[in-house]
Amino acid sequence: MAGGWWAKAQAGGMLLALLGWVSSCVTTFVPLWKNLNLDLNELEVWNMGLWQVCITQEEGVVECQAHGSFLALPPELRISRLLMCVSNGLGLLGCLLAAMGLDSWRACEDKPGQKQRLLLAGGAVLGTAGITTLVPVSWVAYNTVLDFWDETVPDIVPRWEFGEATFLGWFAGAFLAAGGLLLACSARSTSTATPPAPACHQLPTTRGLGGGHHPPPKIADLVI
Repeated sequence: MAGGWWAKAQAGGMLLALLGWVSSCVTTFVPLWKNLNLDLNELEVWNMGLWQVCITQEEGVVECQAHGSFLALPPELRISRLLMCVSNGLGLLGCLLAAMGLDSWRACEDKPGQKQRLLLAGGAVLGTAGITTLVPVSWVAYNTVLDFWDETVPDIVPRWEFGEATFLGWFAGAFLAAGGLLLACSARSTSTATPPAPACHQLPTTRGLGGGHHPPPKIADLVI
């Protein structure tokens, strides 16, 4: 029963880690971190990402333009680019390390200690990837809230709001962290496995020279 539970925990952790890594990669490159609806022209919707700004018109035409200069970006977007790229690399590395440490992986079966270290390392790397995903997404969301409620800006000026990538990034960070935690906790299964019970050995019986059983001596035989 315990071995089946640990196997399910490893499978669940690996699934969460893969979902989190894919979601993190999508969050990095889609231009949906912020949305802007213009009151003067309701037929256009502006979307901003880490790499470009896109305008979606009512006819379904999408026009995108890359950010002009990296140094001209706000600090939260510059650092978010770096952190999201680091998160994608750490997520891939963590998935590879954790996959090699799974009980279902046939490699290193004769070295349970090494498989346990691989699972622990993979879980730690995935947890770090989750943090490096949550930090930039939360930072951009925090600045979006500050700009939205900025009283110094006239009410007639359009304001940026949360985009779909913001929520996807939060889910990605949570999946990476949860998957890494499950994989790290399931690493104990390789070290707490119950050792096999020793086989019972029957004491050899005393045999005579002819191969038969030698009966014990009687009291009458001992009397001279």
